[in-house]
Amino acid sequence: MTAGEAGEDDLVEYGYRRVIITITAVLCALLEIVDTTIVNVALTDMRGSLGATLTDVAWVITAYAIANVIVIPMTSWLSQQFGRRNYFVASIIIFTVCSFLCGNASNIWELVAFRFVQGMGGGALLVTAQTIITESYPVAKRGMAQAIYGMGVIVGPTLGPPLGGYLVENYSWPYIFYINIPLGIIATVLTLVFVRSPKYGEKLKANQVDWWGIILLTTFIGSLQFVLEHGQQDDWFDNSLIITLSVVSVLGLVLFIWRELTYEHPIVNLSVLKDGNLRIGTVMCFILGFGLYGSTLIIPIYTQSILGWTATDAGLLLIPGSITTAIMMPFVGNMIQRGVPQGYMVGVGFLVFFFFTFMMQTRMTPDTGVEHMYWPLILRGVGLGLLFVPITTLSLSTLKGKHIGEGAAFTGMMRQLGGSFGIAIITTFITRFSQEHRVNLINNLDPAKYQVQQRIAGMQKAFEAKGYSADVALKKTYQALDYAVLKQSTVMAYTDIFMYLGIMFLFCIPIILLIKKGKNKINPADAMH
Repeated sequence: MTAGEAGEDDLVEYGYRRVIITITAVLCALLEIVDTTIVNVALTDMRGSLGATLTDVAWVITAYAIANVIVIPMTSWLSQQFGRRNYFVASIIIFTVCSFLCGNASNIWELVAFRFVQGMGGGALLVTAQTIITESYPVAKRGMAQAIYGMGVIVGPTLGPPLGGYLVENYSWPYIFYINIPLGIIATVLTLVFVRSPKYGEKLKANQVDWWGIILLTTFIGSLQFVLEHGQQDDWFDNSLIITLSVVSVLGLVLFIWRELTYEHPIVNLSVLKDGNLRIGTVMCFILGFGLYGSTLIIPIYTQSILGWTATDAGLLLIPGSITTAIMMPFVGNMIQRGVPQGYMVGVGFLVFFFFTFMMQTRMTPDTGVEHMYWPLILRGVGLGLLFVPITTLSLSTLKGKHIGEGAAFTGMMRQLGGSFGIAIITTFITRFSQEHRVNLINNLDPAKYQVQQRIAGMQKAFEAKGYSADVALKKTYQALDYAVLKQSTVMAYTDIFMYLGIMFLFCIPIILLIKKGKNKINPADAMH
């Protein structure tokens, strides 16, 4: 065994220590991810108590997302500079303190500022937790390690809305932040006692730090995330700010890549992408984020805006599917340990996701019930289980030492960016498709047609029977028809979105099987260390 491999194995833990480290890392990943979605159901209450507009309060989500995506690529470098355990503890403390400050914010911009700093701490938790878990397990058991980590990452976005809904309905919105405080304190103590840092080389002096890299990364990611979050509500490229930030984002990306490839001590090590498995993994993580966050967004909006459900009920609908994913994780981890090729599992996962989108497309109506969506969402849970662990394990399977952290940073960033792209594209197309379907439906409601005249007359009589005058009854008839058209056109837009998502997943299957067959030969060798 080489010295490098011996150094890598120094961090492997056994017995109760590994159990506690795993629980701590999953708890921290859960804290970060739950906080991404928990605020969604509290925005209305925040608006009321802080006197903010809908655009202002949307920044509570945007600020957190921007900070998250900026800090994720830098986590590996920051871990090496300050020591992983110190950096992890500092991130938990920042996250926990900012949770308290968010709950105590007296106006909307205070809350947004604290959410941004909370996101800086939170982004670090996600990737560092993944690295800590990966390095605490021997190479042969890393598939299981990713399965355990995956439980937190997959279940987290689903737990947010029902938990947030419960806290807002029974207490008040600050409690969605206060709930982090005891968990943060426990995680800090456990990290200080049990987590160890790898031995890195010399730390950089202040004048060697890649300050330009940090500035360019922040500019590129911050601008891109803003464009994705606000593009739809600001009419995309009809808005001068969106155009400016899009240009800034592209220029920032080009300059950032040039800087990282030419500077001696880059903030993000792009050379780690020479690893073929990691390159495939980052693309797959992007698609996974697109499907995971995209479908997590569509279903609550559909159930609340079309079916009239409460936020809590909408959130609870997603829980059986998440539990299915959590149950799947250890089985999938075990299959990887036994040498089942990850490419096949990912291919089946995308196929299952296609069937989920197909079932949702055929079952969505203005009157869909829980019973119609239960099994498709269970199927989605199975698909996520088959995708998350194999993609993540495959991405990191041929990396060693500090490259594991750098690889985890790329996969984490691409999953978050995939989610941002997914949400931005889906919300845009829901609006566009709804408008198209509305125009087509209105064209079919020709008042000259006999069936349309019959329906209008029937509805008018029904309103007159309730005591309305003929004029008012006719007005209410047209309002009811307009609402029915709006509802139906929106449902048709959702079915279109599911159809296109399904096609995207179907197209991924041959690419994955084609690329990953050769790479799978590495895994049995890895497992024999």
